Amino acid sequence: MNMQANKEMAKKNIPTKASEEFRNFPMVPRVVYGIGSFSTLGDILMPKRKHSEAPMIYLVDDVFENTEIINRIPSIFCDQIILISADEEPKTEQVDALVNMIRETYTELPSGIIGIGGGTLLDLAKAVAIMLTNNGSASEYQGWDLVNKKSIYHVGIPTISGTGAEVSRTTVLMGPEKKLGINSDYTTFDQVILDPDLTIGVPKEQWFYTGMDCFIHCVESLNGTFLNAFSKSYGEKSLELCKEVFLEDIEESDSREKLMMASWHGGMSIAYSQVGVAHAMSYGLGYVLGVKHGIGNCLVFQFLEEFYPEGVQLFNLMLEKHNIILPKGVCSNLSDNEMNTMITVAMGMEPLWENALGEQWKSIISPKKLKAIYQKI
Repeated sequence: MNMQANKEMAKKNIPTKASEEFRNFPMVPRVVYGIGSFSTLGDILMPKRKHSEAPMIYLVDDVFENTEIINRIPSIFCDQIILISADEEPKTEQVDALVNMIRETYTELPSGIIGIGGGTLLDLAKAVAIMLTNNGSASEYQGWDLVNKKSIYHVGIPTISGTGAEVSRTTVLMGPEKKLGINSDYTTFDQVILDPDLTIGVPKEQWFYTGMDCFIHCVESLNGTFLNAFSKSYGEKSLELCKEVFLEDIEESDSREKLMMASWHGGMSIAYSQVGVAHAMSYGLGYVLGVKHGIGNCLVFQFLEEFYPEGVQLFNLMLEKHNIILPKGVCSNLSDNEMNTMITVAMGMEPLWENALGEQWKSIISPKKLKAIYQKI
């Protein structure tokens, strides 16, 4: 295709072959890393404040209520700290309620949204930042590249490692009809603070399940058809770190730092590739049964030796080393309608299936096959 033809196609907003092959994905432009780096938040936010009546809104996991972390938040002027439970997956209606509350409370847009917590709080922060500048319900933007207007300034501060939400261009939400992310160039955080000390005190099972989210999406990325040198370089490093954390005997402080880096690198890996079978099926579990994402991935992954033999073998070793016993009978009492809904949600994750199995994935995966796997869980 010659240059003139490319120009004509661009005028008509028709993708050229080059634009179809090369995606110009955003990355987090600024990141602070290090033990104690949470203390830099006030200095980071100050230049971003429009004026004293345009607040910073902090969305914080409610496990930190009455703790030192709350006291260290640099809240000034009319800033607001909103404590939110992470016991359930984030919902589009929850995003809509937060956005409406902020709009009703303040006469203009806040200076920024800061998410402090695990994947649930980080996803809520990203979604709220988007919806403050875009009309309608968050459910209307579940999908790929549906957001038209830039989000307001938003900061992510993870307090548990594994989801990769701090670096990804998606915010996974439970909607009225599906569990699906808002995947867009405007989702990515403007600033991230990575302080390993913020992950001190995470309960062991939660630490394991969230860490396995990272391990599993690296396995899926590295074995996917979308794999390229960019995603491979990050995925391999993340997988190496996960093996150190979950299979070797290392100091707890070292483990915190390594898992935080594994989460970052894992998120970078899937930014340029995609996840696969476990994540697609976990979305079904989450939508129908409310199973949290990390444990949902584990429940599915244990039965995916057909697709990821080496990964499942390592996963079983990790389960054994950390004395983790996965729940059983999770899907045993599902009605036919619930099972069908679960399968429909999972089958709807087409990019994930294509990454896992190629363009002909529908000839490999069927509702019957998914049902057989779900029935084992």
